[in-house]
Amino acid sequence: MTPRAPSPSRRTLLRATLALPASALVLGSAPGTAPAAAPPSGSATRYTIVPFLDSDDGTVNVYQSDDATDFRLVKASAYRPPAGRIRDASILRHTDGHYYVTYTTRTWQDTSTTIGFARSSDRVTWTFLYDYPVPVGGLARAWAPEWFVDTDGSVHVIVSCSTADNEWNFTPYLLSAANTALTAWSSPVALSGIGANHIDTFLVRVGSVYHAFTKNETTKYIEYGTASRLTGPYTLTRTGDWAGWGGYREGPALVRLDNGAWRLFFDGYGDGGYYASDSYDTFATWSAPVRLPTLSGTARHFTVIRETVSGGPAPARDAARSFQSVNYPTRYWQKQSSLLDLPVVSGSSSTAQKQACVFTAVAGLADAGALSFRDTAGNYLRHYDFRARFDPADGTATFARDATFVPRTGTAAGSIRLESYNYPGHYLRHYNYQLRVERADGTDLFRQDSSFTPVTAWA
Repeated sequence: MTPRAPSPSRRTLLRATLALPASALVLGSAPGTAPAAAPPSGSATRYTIVPFLDSDDGTVNVYQSDDATDFRLVKASAYRPPAGRIRDASILRHTDGHYYVTYTTRTWQDTSTTIGFARSSDRVTWTFLYDYPVPVGGLARAWAPEWFVDTDGSVHVIVSCSTADNEWNFTPYLLSAANTALTAWSSPVALSGIGANHIDTFLVRVGSVYHAFTKNETTKYIEYGTASRLTGPYTLTRTGDWAGWGGYREGPALVRLDNGAWRLFFDGYGDGGYYASDSYDTFATWSAPVRLPTLSGTARHFTVIRETVSGGPAPARDAARSFQSVNYPTRYWQKQSSLLDLPVVSGSSSTAQKQACVFTAVAGLADAGALSFRDTAGNYLRHYDFRARFDPADGTATFARDATFVPRTGTAAGSIRLESYNYPGHYLRHYNYQLRVERADGTDLFRQDSSFTPVTAWA
């Protein structure tokens, strides 16, 4: 099989397009800023994205997830603007309770001097608001607008702009909302220090520091820098393949996870994948990028909002329970020589076998909003080499995180799924009737294998 060559970037495509003769042209919470904590009992975390499609840049889908890994389609073709295209949609939950998207309004070949705005009350049904002409002198392209809400509540959009004298050389500009209706904007201000030839600039603020992630269109790498003021000057301290994400990456977008980590999503347009990578030390180091199921090959350039909503699982705490497999209902959690397995248990099982199926959910050792599980001897359920087992607590932070699970809604009424606290997107699931912690793969089978119903204790 011949290796697939990297897909061209937007700059490369635009450069090639502009070289062709005319006859050949082919025509609120802010993203990422919600505080980190496991959702309280009866509530759930909800991540929402509104990406445009690899196959159609005239519409967007709506997806949601409870773990920022396993995204499921809520509505296909949820919004199509009355004219133009919708690309690079960035989503915001505003203080008026509505959701807003801002987006690129034209495709590759067209002059694009506006950014679009639409609004929704439910994230699903969207209403066009207006196209805003970005007032940059000599503007040729206004692309990839990204919301940013500062700690004082002020709302901004970062938009990548190029001018007629160099149509593929983009610079990030700041627009600030001049009213709460988000219909009037300040004059654009270039973000100092990032410089020309950068696109898809995404900002978050942590404490007093502004952090910028931006794509260098020459190297095709996502770069990173900081500033003490919103408008800069930013100092780009991480360039090249500094985080191990590889090249031909764009559209960086950050969101805070329940366990406090920051997750960065990016569009791997060079290989058709969509990726996520996590940082636990405020962006100094990152986990190996993981290709996301469901979205890869379908979704393009999006941002993420995280909300806590009602309707999540509310498993009983401090009460003895047994845990029944949803898709193998004759099988139950059972401790066998310190390991957690899933054998068949029935009324004719021995007293010892039934007692080995009794567990108590308590407040999570690493996060009181999450759960930990004790056996009848007081040992805690934890993962070790991704195998589920019971060990006495040793008082370390590592053990506490290994023994903490965030409850998510299961596939059957009353059931729960248990996401690993320190390996987000990994779930306790059965495989060959053993309990392991494994990464969600986006399939219904995995969701069923990782769903368990708390029932009356066997003994």
